Amino acid sequence: MRSTRLLAVGLALMVGSSGCASEPSLKDAVAELQKDTQRLESDDVFKSPSNKLSILQRPDKDISCAKDGFKRVLRATADYQRGKEEELDSHLDGAQRIMENTLSKILGYRMEYDISQADAPEGRFMYGSKELGIIVNVYVAPEAPTWRLHAQTACLPR
Repeated sequence: MRSTRLLAVGLALMVGSSGCASEPSLKDAVAELQKDTQRLESDDVFKSPSNKLSILQRPDKDISCAKDGFKRVLRATADYQRGKEEELDSHLDGAQRIMENTLSKILGYRMEYDISQADAPEGRFMYGSKELGIIVNVYVAPEAPTWRLHAQTACLPR
């Protein structure tokens, strides 16, 4: 009986709080993704010409999605050169660590960690998100370009 009451109270709180939360606006999400692009370009790691940062798609055009929704996309690549004597696993670990730090500390993404990818020689996948409805996926590859980043806003109304 007591657990039923607690479950009912918890459910009521969840339903009540979900009505208060508002969906992020496309304008705010786009502004944040554009700031992310600028932060990436000005970050010390990616400013270095040896890392060959290339912005393949800037988040400056609306892309239609779902019914009356739009999103913006950022796609970029960069390279992290492997030392002559460096083992592949160490190289991938280092590249993953650098990108995790950049995404979480410089760009402010909340990262998801997948321990099952540790020591995967074929590369690593990284995932992060922001409350404004922006998600980021990065593939850390064993070959150049090392980092392949894809970030996008949620599908939102204008």
